[in-house]
Amino acid sequence: MKTFRNCLALLAAAWCSVAIAADEAKKSPAQPQDIKSNRDIEYIPHGGKAQSLDLYLPATSDKPLPVIIYIHGGGWQAGSKDGCWPLPEVEHGYAVASLNYRLSQQAIFPAQIQDCQAAIRWLRGNAKKYNLDPDKFGVWGDSAGGHLVALLGTTGGKGVFPAIGEYKDQSDRVQAVCDWYGPTDFLTFVSQMPPNNAFHPDAKDSPLTKLFGGPIGEHKDLALSASPIHYVDKTAPPFLIEHVTGDNIVPIAQSEELADALKKAGDDVMLNKIEGKGHGTGMMHPGWLDHISAFFDKHLKRAAAADAATK
Repeated sequence: MKTFRNCLALLAAAWCSVAIAADEAKKSPAQPQDIKSNRDIEYIPHGGKAQSLDLYLPATSDKPLPVIIYIHGGGWQAGSKDGCWPLPEVEHGYAVASLNYRLSQQAIFPAQIQDCQAAIRWLRGNAKKYNLDPDKFGVWGDSAGGHLVALLGTTGGKGVFPAIGEYKDQSDRVQAVCDWYGPTDFLTFVSQMPPNNAFHPDAKDSPLTKLFGGPIGEHKDLALSASPIHYVDKTAPPFLIEHVTGDNIVPIAQSEELADALKKAGDDVMLNKIEGKGHGTGMMHPGWLDHISAFFDKHLKRAAAADAATK
């Protein structure tokens, strides 16, 4: 576990650079022993690597498994499913899926969230085949992945984005969201950016410009549709949000806004502010993995046990 935590510290230190993000894919945590690995499954027929997932399962299980679905960061333009940080949770009775989605150089928004929702529906449609509990899906993502899991949490079941792929009869709702320092409101994001922020629309090769196919000022409707905070209501699943206080890429105000909106709507949300500087640095604090595991245990495992007890 110590080696895993050291790997995560390297990841959290710097994902905004495409070159670094490409290198991070080589730093995946060691795969736990005695698990079943199902790699490169296309959740969109003929979607190739861009629309594929890896699914990791315990070697044996006597009951349907709750699922943690990981969505990688990388500014919507880099990264891959190979860096699956929740992988050790397989040893604790979870199925773990790690997704690829189309990057911004392949398709602009909303392609990214449509892919993630399609993967959720695919997993539900194949729940019996892989012994998954279709009612206990949690998602975890960092930065751009944090944005996408927050969007999954606030738009699930609402039909906001046109469904793609197979299993359109399945739900795209999730039951728990762990959002690590993801953007939540792109209209306020721009005004909150610190000087020389790599995401600023005026910056050369801005990830936001690539995501929306042009400056936000020219695509405000698209930016609004991509903002998780825009969809908050009382139906959101439980959220765990974590953010470094001195984040120089995604201001912590983004997570504060989302947490406040969820609280006002009456949703279950916890915001952990972690002292530190830099984008994602400082996430390595005592007990970080324990409290994330406890969050998923509470809302997936214990909820599943309670459901079984009432049947």
